[in-house]
Amino acid sequence: MSENTKPSVVMLGATGAVGGATLKELLKSNTTSKITLLGRREVEGINTKSVSQYKANIFEPTTYEEYILNQNVAICTLGVGEPSKISKEEFIRIDKNAVVDFAKVCKSKGIEHFQLLSSVGINSKSSNFFLRTKGELVEELEKLNFQRLSIFQPSMIITPSNRYGFSQALVLTFWPIIDTAFIGSLKKYKGIKVEELGSAIAANILKDKKGVEFLSWKDFQNLLYYSN
Repeated sequence: MSENTKPSVVMLGATGAVGGATLKELLKSNTTSKITLLGRREVEGINTKSVSQYKANIFEPTTYEEYILNQNVAICTLGVGEPSKISKEEFIRIDKNAVVDFAKVCKSKGIEHFQLLSSVGINSKSSNFFLRTKGELVEELEKLNFQRLSIFQPSMIITPSNRYGFSQALVLTFWPIIDTAFIGSLKKYKGIKVEELGSAIAANILKDKKGVEFLSWKDFQNLLYYSN
């Protein structure tokens, strides 16, 4: 792949676990011409000319819209790690409204492919607040008519270390046992290591597709195979 054909990427949420894993894979694979990182704080340890970082107020698109120029792909992994720790209003503000604002700017600046980290089970009609809000977000993104919209729907994201306290510690301990029960149509609920999910998100930007796609566990495995 020549330098001129490599996609350029803008990322929101690269300081999180999944965003960080995605960024690491993009840098390792050398499949992008440039990467622009937007966020409330900078990603530490980045020392390459192909990456530019800008601090941005995620609630004020005017603070970052000038940096979304000459990009092909947007990757958004922005999200609240522990939704139960904040109010519903704040969750909507971060996980839905800020993402919609980012997507609108991306669309206006000519982004062709938008990738979103979402969740398995999302549904705008769900009685579950978390899943309903995530489903409403996707409906808003579909209205923007990107040439390609990729919605990643992982179940349990397995991180190397416990990030959120006792409840996550229990899940990380027992998930390998629970995971074996998800077979057949239930495979979409299988857990995935954060570095594998990051690799799948990174690999997906190289696929030649159009339209809206919803990706779950089986799709992640196919993308990992494709990237190797």
